[in-house]
Amino acid sequence: MKTNKHFFTVTIIALTMGLLISPAFGASKNMQTNQGIIGVQTGTSSVVANLPYEELSAEEELGIIRMREEEKMARDVYASLYELWQAAIFNNISQSEQRHMNAVKVLIDKYDIIDPVVDPTVGVFTDNEFQGLYESFVEQGTLSLIDALKAGATIEEIDISDLQSLISQTDNLDIKTVYQNLLKGSRNHLRAFAYQLSLNGETYEAQSLTEEELEAILTSPRETGRVDENGVPLSTPKNSGSAAGGRAGTVTCTGVCVNN
Repeated sequence: MKTNKHFFTVTIIALTMGLLISPAFGASKNMQTNQGIIGVQTGTSSVVANLPYEELSAEEELGIIRMREEEKMARDVYASLYELWQAAIFNNISQSEQRHMNAVKVLIDKYDIIDPVVDPTVGVFTDNEFQGLYESFVEQGTLSLIDALKAGATIEEIDISDLQSLISQTDNLDIKTVYQNLLKGSRNHLRAFAYQLSLNGETYEAQSLTEEELEAILTSPRETGRVDENGVPLSTPKNSGSAAGGRAGTVTCTGVCVNN
């Protein structure tokens, strides 16, 4: 029971080929005008809505608020880097981050939490920490495409680390379900950025995670479908691929592979 209750990854071919061939269509403008519409996770929303309403601790509420702006920070950095480099990976993952934002918004609405995203404009944040992170990562990303890809991978590491921490701090079924699905998506994003770096002769090194944690993610296949509150797939993926030693793995999929 809680205390202090309160009303809160060389051959991953298809993975990134899907990112490279899919159309790009002005990410930052879409982010500003279609917030809450792009890729709405009706499945996740429905699942969370049907899970029990549970009392929040102050820690849980703060975690939800943090993840809402953290996902916006990732979305906005990728939208800005897409405008600069026109690399489809940034456009696609930026839209995926919008879906992540939407998923957290479901929790905000369910528990009547004040939304920290008062202005959907790219690069505008309520929390100074995320304002600083946005500006820092965009500055890094302007140096070169390699630096931009490294910035993306680092953001995903931060997201993974924070989500793991928040999951350990909650026993609410709906919160854990949302966080586990965001965590799965962030692992896929990290695999995609690391693969793009490998195509450019770069080996990504861990920044926030341990090398062992990073290696485990990059040598495992892309994850598809929703997961439950423990991170267990709700159904067996048809094209999940297989891991192959080192940082190589084979994933088969069609169309846009970043879908979470």
